[in-house]
Amino acid sequence: MNLILMGPPGAGKGTQARRIAETYGVPQLSTGDMLRAAVKAGTEVGKKAKVAMDSGGLVTDDIVVGIIADRIGEADCAQGFILDGFPRTVAQAKSLDAMLAERGLKIDHVIDITADTEALVSRITGRSTCAKCGEGYHVEHKKPAAAGVCDKCGGTLTTRADDNEETVRNRLAVYHQQTAPVIDHYRHGGQFRAVDGMEQMDTVFTKLCAILG
Repeated sequence: MNLILMGPPGAGKGTQARRIAETYGVPQLSTGDMLRAAVKAGTEVGKKAKVAMDSGGLVTDDIVVGIIADRIGEADCAQGFILDGFPRTVAQAKSLDAMLAERGLKIDHVIDITADTEALVSRITGRSTCAKCGEGYHVEHKKPAAAGVCDKCGGTLTTRADDNEETVRNRLAVYHQQTAPVIDHYRHGGQFRAVDGMEQMDTVFTKLCAILG
């Protein structure tokens, strides 16, 4: 099962990707994590990525797809993989399709976890995280017993600097601009489905599993 999981910031994509990975026994692949691992390992593609990153330039689509190609060749991807956060453009989607076709593979499912923009703004701007243990909180949905203090470990709760309304709205607008054409690309291929991310987390997961089989 080769899956692309899409969704705007705050829609719960990361959480659902982890649950799918655990349930189906396939790894969740984040391009950021793969890039860092390839650079650290000093692979041929990693060396190219390091040159681009050290010079302050963008890592090209070819390099990213090359890193994905190396990663899916590893043993834990034998039964499939979940791509999280890639592709973001139609050009990337086409490069990915071509690379997979060369290996006799294809993307089986592309699922977009949809969410209402206003609800996402509220969800993201109200969240905080424990700096010590990573536990998450929210001003409306999951308040700590004592303001600014983690219930689990007593650590200090912090808020990301970019979790302000203006930045969040901008991130959401950019996401929808970039990914709408990607969704059209996969919809034409018949792999695309959407799931309402505003439902309860377990309900969303059940619907995802129904699609994946």
